[in-house]
Amino acid sequence: MKIPLSWLRDFVDLDESVGELTGVLDDLGLVVEGVERVGEGLEDVVVARIDEVRAIEGADRVRLVTVDAGDGPLEIVCGAMNFAVGDHVPLAPVGAVLPGGFEIAERRMRGVTSHGMLCSARELRLSDDPVVVQPLLAALGITRDVVFDISIEGNRPDAWSVRGVARDLATRLGRALREPDLARPDETDETVTYAGAGIDDPDLCGRLTVSALRGVVVRPSPAHLARRLTMAGMRPISNVVDASNLVMLELGQPTHPYDAARVAGRTLRARRARAGETLTTLDGVERALAQPGRGLGDTGEDCVIVDGDDRVLGLGGIMGGAASEISPGTTDVLLEAAFFDPMSIARSSKRHALRSEASNRFERGVDPELALVAAARFVALLRESNPEVRWMAAPLDVAGVVPTAPTVTLREGDLERALGLAVSDDDVKRILEGLQFRVTGEGPWSITAPSARLDVRTGAAGRADVIEEIARLYGYSRLPRRTPTWPAPGALSDRQRVRRRLRDTVVDLGVHEAWTPTLGSDADFDLLVPGGARVRVTNPLAAEEAVLRSSMLVGLVRAWGKNAERGLGDVAMGEIGSVFVHPAVADEPRRTRGGAGATLALALPQENERLTVVLGREHDDARTAVATWCALATRLGIHDVVVRSRDDAAPGLHPTRTAELIERGTNRRVGYVGEVDARLVAALTTTSRRLGVLDVDLDVLFELTLDAELDQIVTVPGRYPVALVDLAFVVPQGVHAVDLAEVLMSASDLVEDVTLFDVYRASALAAGTRSLAYNVRFTSPEKTLSESDVARARETLIVAARALGAELRS
Repeated sequence: MKIPLSWLRDFVDLDESVGELTGVLDDLGLVVEGVERVGEGLEDVVVARIDEVRAIEGADRVRLVTVDAGDGPLEIVCGAMNFAVGDHVPLAPVGAVLPGGFEIAERRMRGVTSHGMLCSARELRLSDDPVVVQPLLAALGITRDVVFDISIEGNRPDAWSVRGVARDLATRLGRALREPDLARPDETDETVTYAGAGIDDPDLCGRLTVSALRGVVVRPSPAHLARRLTMAGMRPISNVVDASNLVMLELGQPTHPYDAARVAGRTLRARRARAGETLTTLDGVERALAQPGRGLGDTGEDCVIVDGDDRVLGLGGIMGGAASEISPGTTDVLLEAAFFDPMSIARSSKRHALRSEASNRFERGVDPELALVAAARFVALLRESNPEVRWMAAPLDVAGVVPTAPTVTLREGDLERALGLAVSDDDVKRILEGLQFRVTGEGPWSITAPSARLDVRTGAAGRADVIEEIARLYGYSRLPRRTPTWPAPGALSDRQRVRRRLRDTVVDLGVHEAWTPTLGSDADFDLLVPGGARVRVTNPLAAEEAVLRSSMLVGLVRAWGKNAERGLGDVAMGEIGSVFVHPAVADEPRRTRGGAGATLALALPQENERLTVVLGREHDDARTAVATWCALATRLGIHDVVVRSRDDAAPGLHPTRTAELIERGTNRRVGYVGEVDARLVAALTTTSRRLGVLDVDLDVLFELTLDAELDQIVTVPGRYPVALVDLAFVVPQGVHAVDLAEVLMSASDLVEDVTLFDVYRASALAAGTRSLAYNVRFTSPEKTLSESDVARARETLIVAARALGAELRS
């Protein structure tokens, strides 16, 4: 936003240098992106009259021009061709210093001496008949000024105006803030006798004011107002339009003047646009209204201004229509000043790809109480060029839904805890009252935000907003700088440390780490459990992203399939991520602490961190998945987890080639190991390859790993030789191999290790049985075992196995 220094000085006394003011603005968070000095370096340029133009022999691109600058004729060599004898042009005489430090000196070209330099009068918009010898700045009506180009943050709607920036400066510097001159209605006839106003949809338009101006004469704005508008980056158009733009820049309240003769019934109403309506805006583009947009929650609602015949005149808060714009023949004006819902303006502006100075302010939040003040300032500015204009009494003011100013409580010590220093009560009150906050009470203070501060929130967040304003105006540079301290150096938590070790181990095993989407569709997860209960997103961006995943298996298999289609299927992929379980299918409800120490069970979704690995390399299957788990468990030091088959498969896993990972003693499930269901592979890929899978609950795995670290037992190798014995048992089908191995391990103190090496099924065995063969290591810490020692120990194991219905296979 460009703001001339002279405009700021209309509101507050500023004697500081440009550099000092730039520093103050930067410290206030109003960052100065650039500084432009208007009129500087043109003091030596004067106006001269062209008396003669002659060609120079041998030169076709320059001419010899004789000018009169008031002290006799001067010959100037000039290359410009856009002037004639009798024109008045700017002359930079010898010795003049132009912007950039360029000094004019005599120069000899083509045998002719040039005694200065001419500038184009048309390019500088010089008047038709300026006085010769008159300084150029006086001829153009230019006064020296400084223009600050300030970057205003989007969360500071109050600073999108000259008065808003001046208010911050006045508060920081401890000076009075002056208010601009305001006009008063000067007719006894009330506006309601001439015009009408209404709001059909108060949620879109919170306030609509309409002022009636009679006897308007459209003409150019006074030179000083036109220059001020130009320095602020806007083009002067006419006194009526310029007054509207000046009010917007000065106070932050956009207004819109309508030609009353072009408004049916001289009535303005705000309502929702209807499907099929169109509007040709002032930029000449015909726009379709009430068309749903692509943005989140954009249903296509446009707030429009209509006349007494319900004809659309303008896109509320963004741009008016061409049908009712001000023209040279306008004599009566209806001036609209309103408050529009910021989010509606933002969506409409984005949907129509139409941004204006008005929409920039409305979408950030305009002061709902400013409308009639802006109208009074508009009339005051218009009267500088149109003193005969009449403003009808009692402007129309229709109320809709506007935000209420929040009130927050600031307690003793809040500031010091947040800022690290104590700010005196006098400074706090001076700052807040300078920003037009209302402060009551004596510790704790009750602080009510001004209507212009729509960025201030309620509750604890609002308290933080108020403290931020105090710190900003007090000066961030005055806050003490401290190096944060802590009682212990930073380090990874146990969970982070184990997660990193887990990730490194998985990568070491040849698994590529993958990332798959957390959101999916019902169709995705119907492949696991058709119609199952799922955690849904209330406002999804797309229908295919409406469900939080309950398993990473779908995403990983699909990703593997995409790689396979591109000839990269010989790969294992794994992911550490979160899954979300609906409370209806969770193992147990989420628990939280209630009052008086009670524990409440709440039906909340459960977020669970898991590791899922899909093994898609050649020859990968359930056996490589088990081997992957064994390698992982060994690296993490976990020994109390066994692989047990189950009668039914987990969702998405093979019905017969899947097993559970179970913790010994507690029977707690750690995860699953096996193969992906062939039907899921066929649905998500174009191959029929068998895919191994490992799925582990990391909450359980972390706990097991930490327990293993605490319970580490170092086994010292025995001094005496070991004896190896193979035992094959015929066991019932329902007996797990791990359970039998545990029985054998605990049957004798001489057993050092038991390893399953063969599973045999055949018709020669009794129905419902199978053969399990184990390799048993016997040793003693005290002596070398004799054959009789080994025989007795072997017999002890055979007897112990019978407890599970196992008989030695002959």
